[in-house]
Amino acid sequence: MDRVAVMGQAAQMEYLLMEMGACPYVYLWGMPMRRDDDLIRRLMLDFEASQEFLLVCTPHNQSPHEERLKYYHLKLLADAGLLEESGSRGGIFRMTNAGHDFCAAIRDDAAWARTKAAAASVSGVGLSLLRDISMAFLRKKLSDLGVPLD
Repeated sequence: MDRVAVMGQAAQMEYLLMEMGACPYVYLWGMPMRRDDDLIRRLMLDFEASQEFLLVCTPHNQSPHEERLKYYHLKLLADAGLLEESGSRGGIFRMTNAGHDFCAAIRDDAAWARTKAAAASVSGVGLSLLRDISMAFLRKKLSDLGVPLD
């Protein structure tokens, strides 16, 4: 009997993705595909505060939901250019300079609350626009302190 035929559906998908040379962890079974901006903030600030310059996250379909959710959001951060992913099968991340800039803009709880409120007032925004809003608030704060930005 064919090896794929005796596997469960999730294992079949993982096997087929690996046979194609794709990272099997991109397909996340049974997970909501909604971006959690608070989780993104926590991941970025925790990563920046860590003593390691690389973050390794390589869940599989048997990993706890939280680990797969974390990986999904790390992939989103890599898509946005805030992290860079490497490794032969992915799952190894480093923070980019843009990621450090984003952390600087979202570190303050009050600034983060204003950023989220501004995004919510227009029914949500993409991650790049969320970054732009947070940077705009940071620029405004610097301007209010008399720091010339031009």
